[in-house]
Amino acid sequence: MAINHPSTSITIITFFFLTLISFTSAEIRSTKIKSDNRPIIPIDEFGFTHTGRLELNVTGINLSTRNNLDLSKLGFFLVTRDSWLHVLEQLEESEISCALDSTLVKRVYTFNSLPVNADSFGSLFVETDSDQYTLVFANCYPENLQISMNVRSAMYNLDGKSRTRDYLSAGRTILPRVYFFFSIIYFCITVFWIYILYKKRLTVFRIHFFMLAVVIMKGLNLLCEAEDKSYIKRTGSAHGWDVLFYIFSFLKGITLFTLIVLIGTGWSFLKPYLQDREKKVLMIVIPLQVIANIAQVVIDETSPFNQDWVTWKQVFLLVDVICCCAVLFPIVWSIKNLREAARTDGKAAVNLMKLTLFRHYYIVVICYIYFTRVVVYALETITSYRYLWTSVVAAELATLAFYVFTGYRFKPEAHNPYFAIDDDEEEAAAEQLKLEDEFEL
Repeated sequence: MAINHPSTSITIITFFFLTLISFTSAEIRSTKIKSDNRPIIPIDEFGFTHTGRLELNVTGINLSTRNNLDLSKLGFFLVTRDSWLHVLEQLEESEISCALDSTLVKRVYTFNSLPVNADSFGSLFVETDSDQYTLVFANCYPENLQISMNVRSAMYNLDGKSRTRDYLSAGRTILPRVYFFFSIIYFCITVFWIYILYKKRLTVFRIHFFMLAVVIMKGLNLLCEAEDKSYIKRTGSAHGWDVLFYIFSFLKGITLFTLIVLIGTGWSFLKPYLQDREKKVLMIVIPLQVIANIAQVVIDETSPFNQDWVTWKQVFLLVDVICCCAVLFPIVWSIKNLREAARTDGKAAVNLMKLTLFRHYYIVVICYIYFTRVVVYALETITSYRYLWTSVVAAELATLAFYVFTGYRFKPEAHNPYFAIDDDEEEAAAEQLKLEDEFEL
């Protein structure tokens, strides 16, 4: 029963890092555990208010052996992140031999309470201490015991005087309104962009219609996410809205990354075609987006207890990073090509000067990727569980700013500041090129 076995310690440490990762919004969750001997199995995470409730129903309990077992060493408990750190210290210092023995955890149900020969139970646990809790199953016989069971957990808060159930975590309960608000903004931008395209129809390129599609996909994605979270909030289940959310999330991801690649290559503005290497970038980015969306679905639809959960999380992060890096290459190539052409051609030199703005877009893309992939994650990690919605707002504001910046810089104009050339600028560029040549000589 010793809990300090090396593999056991690794599992416990892994659980600690799992608690640092923000899981999806809690809901009614069904998980199947089969022949599992892990000492610690995290089930789900939830932010309770003082009116918190946990409904736990477990069926099909099957232990590989019952000989000489103290069933009080098998069971479910709730623990906060801070408390778990102290539990780890107690285990390492051998103050306790089992996490269930710690006074810092809240026992929900232990198997010694099972009726004789019973293989199922139902339990209602009332949580009155507001905090972020993780529901965990502890097996203090990891070397000798494998367990199988079906776990159905429903965590919720009782909202207001009506005591209606709110299945969204305390820090995420306002997310339906947040997503709906941003979807309205994007639909307003869509109407405004259509007006711009009609007003400037003589200078509209194909890329502008593609930009319209990106905005529409983003608006629909947010609308479906708002409905998805709204249904989960009221019923604990998405009722199919999650399917629409995943579809539009997939389309939004592909169209956004494709747009960045097309703008980075100057397609439709500078040239009506893509070079082979630029096509290869798209051939890489689009399949990777498919993989990323599959990983996202697996992450969202399975609980952290799943042994492959961390693997899919790592796959998603790796693919996302590769996509973000890949879309930067076409921008770098365009700038490099114009810089080389600027050595011998006055107009190219002017284009290079104009591409100062283009390089600004490159910097903005990097800032957008860094903020939404790193800063937002850090914000989500350090923010109190009650204010987890702020990381969502920060990410959506950054995304909105990026969309607005892109639309403003590449809006249809008769004399686009990126590519307009006048005689004075051409002469100035030629003079600058001459001075640079003399300096090199």
